[in-house]
Amino acid sequence: MEFIGRERELARIKKTLKAPEQRNVLIYGRRRVGKSELIKQALTDLSDVATVYYECRQTSEADNLESLSVLVAEALSFPPLAFTGIRELIEFLFAQAKDKNITLVLDEYPYLRDAVKGLDSILQTSIDAHREDSRLNIVLCGSYVEIMKSLIEHESPLYGRIDLALELKPMDYFDAAKFYPAFSPEDKVRLYSVFGGIPFYNRLIDQSQSVRDNIIELVTEPGARLESEVPSYLNAEISKMTNANEVFGALAQGYSRWGDVLAQSHVSSGPAMADVLDKLMSLEIVQKRAPINDPTNKRKSGYFVVDPLSLFYYRYVFRNASARQLLDPEVFYDRHVFQDFEENYVPHMFEEICRQYLVRQNRTGKIEPAFDAIGKYWYDDPANKTSGEFDVVTQDPEGYAFYEAKFRKSPITQKMVDEEIAQVEATGLKCHRYGFFSRSGFEAGESDRTVFIDLPQMFG
Repeated sequence: MEFIGRERELARIKKTLKAPEQRNVLIYGRRRVGKSELIKQALTDLSDVATVYYECRQTSEADNLESLSVLVAEALSFPPLAFTGIRELIEFLFAQAKDKNITLVLDEYPYLRDAVKGLDSILQTSIDAHREDSRLNIVLCGSYVEIMKSLIEHESPLYGRIDLALELKPMDYFDAAKFYPAFSPEDKVRLYSVFGGIPFYNRLIDQSQSVRDNIIELVTEPGARLESEVPSYLNAEISKMTNANEVFGALAQGYSRWGDVLAQSHVSSGPAMADVLDKLMSLEIVQKRAPINDPTNKRKSGYFVVDPLSLFYYRYVFRNASARQLLDPEVFYDRHVFQDFEENYVPHMFEEICRQYLVRQNRTGKIEPAFDAIGKYWYDDPANKTSGEFDVVTQDPEGYAFYEAKFRKSPITQKMVDEEIAQVEATGLKCHRYGFFSRSGFEAGESDRTVFIDLPQMFG
């Protein structure tokens, strides 16, 4: 199976594990984001290193110890080994690594941590004792983000012992599209709008089928491969799913302000909703975004679902659960998904893809001057008695740059460009650059202060 993307993360892990001294690596991120595959790929380039890769289980210490002992014996070419506990096994590995490189990977570390009392302290004691005389590398990996983050906090026994802490994020639209290169740029936008940057989801996409058929077979029809992916993930992390479902339902329909979400969700109280939103933000499924020009204004801040599959699920599948069970899968898609998906959902997600394009260009030095911030811009227009926000604005040392994203069948014309610029300037926002993203190209000419970006350029 081809390994796709993650070049920067891969290079950092390999550099750390190739160091001549003992090193400890912490890798964490949400489920399905590709942590295990990333580690395995890094290990393929360490041919001179004995590797013990163990996926921890939700069982007893004795059961985990027995399974791990078998792997240690196989990796080091020893006869069957027996240990009284995990502490003894760890000390054995440190001793064996005095004259050779060994890497121990504990995948889903929180499971073993629950089974072995004081495991963090056990590791800390051994690491401190053998920092100077052993070449054992330890890689701790886990999907419970809060637990994994706690390992590098000041109160943790492992504080100061982790040489590389890496939070693995979902891929951006560009790397995600490498999983389905046969599709057109338009369809790549549609696919990312549903499956996002989670490698596991993207590997399931069948390039011989249409976008519509992939969505039906993988998400919307009863029994689909990813039908229960979102609710099962949330159920594992959130205790009060009724409140979470209510909040998600409001966010998926476009409500973002605190008061609007509370009113639409029917959650019992503000504190109850705050608990749900805090948990969703800690899981990095929801983000709180403030205007780029007023970042401390809570009233103007909004909450947005940033995980595409979660947003799609709650907008179409969860909301129409009864109809989904009664209708043929294709009829359900055509009646309850197709029109809104094309006219509203994908154009909205296209804005996020455009933000990602700008960030990618900015990081590689292709935007001059490089911007320091990107987000929404809140405006008040007293003359016309209106207020609102522009969705994609960047800020750099020269001021603001405005970007408009159009996922429509017709090209952007010169008249549309001129009208958009005039509308922005009428609010009092003066920009040194006006950028336009278009699904269908342009019938306009660029000037010193305008830049045009089409889909082939975004995916080129």
